[in-house]
Amino acid sequence: MRYPFRMVVVPILLSTFALSLLASPGLAYREYFTPEQRTQLEKIQTVFVDVLILTDKGTTDSTPLIDTAVRRLAEVGYSTVRQAGQPHDVVVRVKCEQRKTWEGTAVTGGDADLPDAPSRLWKGPACQLSYLLGGMKIKWQKEVRTDFEDAVAAALTAQAPDAAQYAITKLQEALEKYEFPLLLAAEWGHSDRLLRLLDSPDTSQARKLKIISLLGDMQADEAMPKLKEALKDRDLARQALAAIGNLGRDGIPLLVELMNSSPQLEVQAAAAKSLGQIGGLHGDASVVLPLLTKLQDLKTDWTVLTEVAWALGKIPDKRSIQPLYDLDKKLQAIRDPDNMTLKKLKEAVFWAIKQCDTWDQYS
Repeated sequence: MRYPFRMVVVPILLSTFALSLLASPGLAYREYFTPEQRTQLEKIQTVFVDVLILTDKGTTDSTPLIDTAVRRLAEVGYSTVRQAGQPHDVVVRVKCEQRKTWEGTAVTGGDADLPDAPSRLWKGPACQLSYLLGGMKIKWQKEVRTDFEDAVAAALTAQAPDAAQYAITKLQEALEKYEFPLLLAAEWGHSDRLLRLLDSPDTSQARKLKIISLLGDMQADEAMPKLKEALKDRDLARQALAAIGNLGRDGIPLLVELMNSSPQLEVQAAAAKSLGQIGGLHGDASVVLPLLTKLQDLKTDWTVLTEVAWALGKIPDKRSIQPLYDLDKKLQAIRDPDNMTLKKLKEAVFWAIKQCDTWDQYS
């Protein structure tokens, strides 16, 4: 027996759910911020840096770590104060411990699964970073750790006389490298600060890549001109294309052009991937025809075809079904089990068919 209601409604629900998953990572301001808090975030200029250090011997002088945090925040243009009584817009807290205190089971999903999220399993030296806005602790928390869990054993190996000091020194070195100022600027919606740093000749390529990634996560449409400039740099082009995929529809013509005409296969593939991202985020089916044209082009490289197929799966459209089936039939006739590129392409096409041809699945 067939159930017409089920056939129509379930695919729609699944598509809506898939689109919501695509949209969620790129929010510039978290949903839990009130309009008043968002206004406070926009105006942040002066930061009170509050550092606490706990070792097996108790608290210790936090001045070196405060100096590090102050200098790092200045790189993004923030002013800082060291006393709570001095005027400030936000409090950034850094709690460093020789032996991390267990704080209970962490939540999972979203930011909690990121590599720099606090780990409930880590018991070694760690610094946790958080911030307070208007006296309220916000649900933003990062953690840096040493590459060793036992500070005493590590100090002995390094022939360091003081395990506590050794652990804190290594944590300070970790904070020197960790891009928490960029993460805070993104969290607070300060794309202007990130763009200035991106434009600076003193900014390293690695840091530019991180900034571009954050601008995409923020869905900062104002970054489009700088992202287009970044496409001229081969080392930055792929990340810039990924960021453009999180922005608005204005990037579609550029992405189509790059997918079709770039001499670099990695750029073609990244452009196709971003077209799928934009189409999924905005429910924009205008990207389907350019993707199908690329899919049916016999000259298209397999690595590019793979991203085209993934992209089509993110925008379920009946027009994609037959071309995907035709490609799948050709691919299944090719027997080359050791060819990983072919295997990835087959997987992408199979997944895209399942996303687009939902009628048969639920009928």
